[in-house]
Amino acid sequence: MERKAERRREFEMNLQKAGLEIEIEDKKDSENGKNYFVKIHAPWDVLSTYAEVLNIKVPIKENDLDQRKENPLNWFLLLFKLPHNVMNPEPDYFTAPFSKQRQELYLIHDKNTFFSPATRNRIVYYILSRCPYGIGEEKRKFGIKRLLNNGTYTSAFPLHDCQYWKKSQDEKCENERYTLYKQWARFGKFYKEQPLDLIRKYYGEKVGIYFAWLGFYTEMLFFAAIVGFICFLYGLVTMDDSINSQEICDKNIGGQIFMCPLCDQRCEFWRLNSTCEPSRYSHLFDNVATVFFAIFMGIWVTLFLEFWKRRQARLKYEWDLVDFEEEQQQLQLRPEYEAKCTQKKKNPVTQISLIIASMIAVIVYRLAVYAAFASVMENNHSLEPISGLLTPQLATSVTASCLNFIMIMILNFLYERVAVWITDMEIPRTHLEYENRLTMKMFLFQFVNYYSSCFYVAFFKGKFVGYPSNYTYMFNSWRNEECDPAGCLIELTTQLTIVMAGKQIWGNVQEAFVPYIWNWWRSRKARNSPENLYSRWEQDFDLQSFGQMGLFYEYLEMVIQFGFITLFVASFPLAPLLALLNNILEIRVDSWKLTTQFRRGFAAKAHSIGVWQEILNAMAVLSVVTNAFIVAFTSDMIPRLVYYYAYSDNEVYPMSGYINSSLSMFQVSDFNNRSMPLENEMNVTLCRYRDYRYPPDHEKKYLHTMQFWHILAAKMAFIIIMEHVVFVVKFFVAWLIPDIPSDVKARIKREKYLTQKILHEYELCKLRQKLGEKNQCAEVAKEVIATEGKVQLSAIM
Repeated sequence: MERKAERRREFEMNLQKAGLEIEIEDKKDSENGKNYFVKIHAPWDVLSTYAEVLNIKVPIKENDLDQRKENPLNWFLLLFKLPHNVMNPEPDYFTAPFSKQRQELYLIHDKNTFFSPATRNRIVYYILSRCPYGIGEEKRKFGIKRLLNNGTYTSAFPLHDCQYWKKSQDEKCENERYTLYKQWARFGKFYKEQPLDLIRKYYGEKVGIYFAWLGFYTEMLFFAAIVGFICFLYGLVTMDDSINSQEICDKNIGGQIFMCPLCDQRCEFWRLNSTCEPSRYSHLFDNVATVFFAIFMGIWVTLFLEFWKRRQARLKYEWDLVDFEEEQQQLQLRPEYEAKCTQKKKNPVTQISLIIASMIAVIVYRLAVYAAFASVMENNHSLEPISGLLTPQLATSVTASCLNFIMIMILNFLYERVAVWITDMEIPRTHLEYENRLTMKMFLFQFVNYYSSCFYVAFFKGKFVGYPSNYTYMFNSWRNEECDPAGCLIELTTQLTIVMAGKQIWGNVQEAFVPYIWNWWRSRKARNSPENLYSRWEQDFDLQSFGQMGLFYEYLEMVIQFGFITLFVASFPLAPLLALLNNILEIRVDSWKLTTQFRRGFAAKAHSIGVWQEILNAMAVLSVVTNAFIVAFTSDMIPRLVYYYAYSDNEVYPMSGYINSSLSMFQVSDFNNRSMPLENEMNVTLCRYRDYRYPPDHEKKYLHTMQFWHILAAKMAFIIIMEHVVFVVKFFVAWLIPDIPSDVKARIKREKYLTQKILHEYELCKLRQKLGEKNQCAEVAKEVIATEGKVQLSAIM
């Protein structure tokens, strides 16, 4: 404790040397009588000095260029708009980097309010993160982060400007938190636009750009959700017209086909029509609309990314980030790097082994439980009422999906800490590098963790089964799973629905209820105390900490969702609709918790969503490949088309006989001892299995038929054609849509010219003043935009 007290004394003394003012609240004045609070004030000299160091842009003149756009739908859009003072909390300005030598140039009406609260807390955090507090063992010790890690201080945070449920009694307070809560952070406002400028002003550009991206992503999901819902309706309307499911359900066709046992020895032969209901439901998602929707989503994802670039460019212009490459605070050396880095270390990627082990465990579970379900459901007559709806394949898929979801949540909890620890050990050079490294580690883990089971069902299940008497076994112990006679697509749909919906429900519960309950518990004793005994800083201290990586987890959650609606969307057209409904709730949950349940975070600038843009681009390209393979290898679309055009001999009903064509024959006496069923009550001599092989009486007994090779060739041709068509359209659309709107380009050029002219006139005036001419330089600079300037700029436009 003495050592910590010494650190605090030295740290606070150095903060005062840096120009900050410190006010300490004794613990006897706190509500619980235990906590000291150190209040930090930044006077004008400190703010102006570091504003120049950080190259912060400030207003030099109000922007008088006409930026209004007439929209013929304004009368309709009024329903979705917020009041003007909420959407535009301050006027637009021409800006220039701050310089202490040119203070008279800037629009400084009041030094106390000239720098916004977000800018002030960014400057203070910059000082806190670099203030030294001692020297020990050849390493300088400095930075608030290290003091928080070693327990010298329990937390550090900027204050909210008021309580969220009522306005402040201070007339000078802008009550921005209260406005955000009333106009943004309530579910009743779900149909309203977001006050992005106010969010940016209160929380900083980094938080603002996240909510801008989330809002835009949700808007674009609306179009994908409509098309996906129409494709689902098509499957629903045509479900009863599917000849394939009719043949499976027909007692005279499916009822007379005996299928080979689903597991070794314990399982019996079963009739094909026992899978009647699952085969009917599989048509909901496995139909011609699947191909159309897969192609549509390949184009949609390109439009989403390209239009987001344009939206991002417009925000960069509106938020004065055009000449901003990256936040200086992010690019400068991290204190941990400066203090600890003596040599570079490489991180061995061993953590992935944990994911692979868990994935293999789930597959082994599927294989073992699959056999158990097959045996129990066939031999237990009490399960007959549900056996028509829940086949062994589907029961295995549902339980394995639930188990996989639980394992995903556990592994997320463990790996989150491991990834942070490994990244800290690497000692990245800058804050930006630290975030990028952690982002890639976490995303790659989450990618394997969330999608491995879907990849297994989509591309491996039922593909390496073998055939009766020559089955393929995993580790020579567990027989590989077979797909349902109607295909594996319905199982992929089940897997995707459970994992995606479960993640979204759990995520919203975790984000909304956990902080609320935790805050309620922490502040339970002080809630009824008078306000003069329960101060603002104590109220904020009882809230949750948003942390430097708070937005990281929000992005990660949405990017994982983006993967679900793009990588596997061919199997589940309703995925965009589920994502849309979740995101409408997500925006309000995130805004609510940020405004009411979390401390105010340290503001930071950002001109883009960073490395997440590259991740989204990579997933967009991968999604074209995965959906092409799903349509070709997971759905029954290609085999049905090959049968329709090459093998059908029924001109009236071309698909009649397809089920019989897709099932091969096996002679029961050819079973080996390992696979031979122990009982054969129905005296079956020939059973059927899902494959294209010659019958037992053929000279090429159990070898693949020519139809198998025709289907395989058709699948490969479809993949090549679909990929090329979608990629050509994607790249053409990307080329056709410029990243920066033409009007934004023109305005950027125009503003740069006007700003340079203002600064030039100011410097010229200062020179004249030195030469003896007593001009009012600031006034001259502020009135530069005159008729002459506008005439010259008309040519630029």
